[in-house]
Amino acid sequence: MFFATTAPASFRRQFNSPAGRSLERFLQETRLASQQKSCALEQDEKSYTLTFDVPGVAKDQLSIGIEGSIVRIESKEGAPRQYQQAYELPQDIDAAGSEAKLENGVLTLKLGKLVPISRATELTIN
Repeated sequence: MFFATTAPASFRRQFNSPAGRSLERFLQETRLASQQKSCALEQDEKSYTLTFDVPGVAKDQLSIGIEGSIVRIESKEGAPRQYQQAYELPQDIDAAGSEAKLENGVLTLKLGKLVPISRATELTIN
């Protein structure tokens, strides 16, 4: 069966009406929220531990970059799924003391905290 609206066109709401724009914004936000990957963060005195779900991606298909306090995770070209996320942590990361592990579609990053070097000096009073 085929159903058609019985209201005249002048009574129907236009898509560019405020309600239509609200619906469009809601759908856009829902789509973006579903694209965001789940992430769990734990920390102790010496490190941060981040856990991500990246099913279907091998370890040679992922690229992890660390710059200061920012961690970037991207899938390389040719990967079956595309990931591109960046996270900013409250403290700089020690790249030498960090490690990454991919096991059963779960990426675990253990990122060492960089101990800030104190540049404070004491002046003598003359």
